Amino acid sequence: MRKYWHVINIGIQNNLTYRFNFLARAIFGLVPLVAILYVWKAIYEGNGSGSRVGTYSLPEMVSYYVLITMVDALTAVNEDDWQIAADIKDGNISQFLLKPIDYLWYRLCLFLSGRVTYVAVATIPLCLFAVYLHRYFMLPANGTAFGCFLLSTVLTALLQFFTSYAMAMLAFWVLEVSTFIFILYAFEYVASGHLFPLDILPRWLEQALYFTPFPYQLYFPVSIYMGKTSGPDLARGLLIQGAWVIAAYFLARFAWRRGIRHYSAVGG
Repeated sequence: MRKYWHVINIGIQNNLTYRFNFLARAIFGLVPLVAILYVWKAIYEGNGSGSRVGTYSLPEMVSYYVLITMVDALTAVNEDDWQIAADIKDGNISQFLLKPIDYLWYRLCLFLSGRVTYVAVATIPLCLFAVYLHRYFMLPANGTAFGCFLLSTVLTALLQFFTSYAMAMLAFWVLEVSTFIFILYAFEYVASGHLFPLDILPRWLEQALYFTPFPYQLYFPVSIYMGKTSGPDLARGLLIQGAWVIAAYFLARFAWRRGIRHYSAVGG
């Protein structure tokens, strides 16, 4: 494991070189959040005081979007899939085939180092924003909910990474994977709860989405924090989320093994 800790250390050092970029991304990432909050505030004011959209009051809706932003900052895959695809296309993975290092765990270590750096830089603007909205922001439903929220967030990060890794493996067969990545991102953006809470959808559509991994990539951990998912539903949801993580991991492994059979590198 020493070599992977070294990769994490090097990854953090490399990412700190671009710490201002991370800070700028975090600050400007709050701009669309502010716009969404103003839209929802206008909707609630138009419906009268004390109104609700689905099961959400205005403070709950504001808390939902702030939490979505925080979980996304902790778990989002930023350019890792592009870099993996570029390594395959440019032949850079050849060096890993000759060394005692697993490429998947190598990329996972770089992903974790990127998340650690981003969170370290983005914590201040996110916390200031949460303090600014303190009268709307909700605390966890209870201690159990907060602990399960943290566990689910870790599983969300792993699910995001393994899914992106498996998608990047298409670079073994196609020259450009950008179209596939954009299609996946479009589904994730809508079906993961990033755009709106999934439980305001018609019941049949919400239930259909739970047969996909997308709700477990953002919406599920936030619903735990807010107490929307509890009891048997919470236990069942964590098991399903864990199952999706395992499935994505084995899919990534399978795609790598099949891709290596097609891989060839020439030149010095």
